[in-house]
Amino acid sequence: MAELNSICVYCGANTGARPAYADAARELGAAMATAGVRLVYGGGSIGLMGILARTVMESGGAVTGVIPQFLKDREVMLHDVPDLVVTRDMHERKQTMFERADAFVALPGGIGTLEEVVEVMTWAQLERHVKPIVIVNLDGFWDPLIALFGRMTDEGFLHKAFLGNHVDLPVQFVDRVADVIPALRARIAGVPQERLDAPVDARL
Repeated sequence: MAELNSICVYCGANTGARPAYADAARELGAAMATAGVRLVYGGGSIGLMGILARTVMESGGAVTGVIPQFLKDREVMLHDVPDLVVTRDMHERKQTMFERADAFVALPGGIGTLEEVVEVMTWAQLERHVKPIVIVNLDGFWDPLIALFGRMTDEGFLHKAFLGNHVDLPVQFVDRVADVIPALRARIAGVPQERLDAPVDARL
């Protein structure tokens, strides 16, 4: 059966307006290092991305950064990352991050964070992968997204359940960083490794 060895984390290239966001990035980074789970992230050195990656490394954990060529300067690539992948474009970046991760987590962030996590949710809805997805709803940050899912369901546009904590649902919202790794491990338990490792376009 599959084991949780790596997590792709989507989060802001800014620190946000509240200290709680940076605190959450540090807490998650320390928890991943302690659990021996590799971080796969967007490769930047600034914002929550930089805080998260540095915390993992400072805590003795492993990090893989994936950044497209055109963002190397804009997001100030974190050169200290020992496993750094520079891709041709955003599409290759997202594909690489998907392939190197066993699961996905979203912390607070902007439109890029939203776009990335919704894409892997879409792939899950289309049954292109079985990798678990957890969104950290820190102090209600993602409440508008939860409300939007509810509206989509009510209006007949979303026919598969996205809200709730059942392990068969493609996404789970948690309120605390401390719940992230236990939630992912619970969801990955019982999944055959070959299904977890399957390419996104494979028949599952």
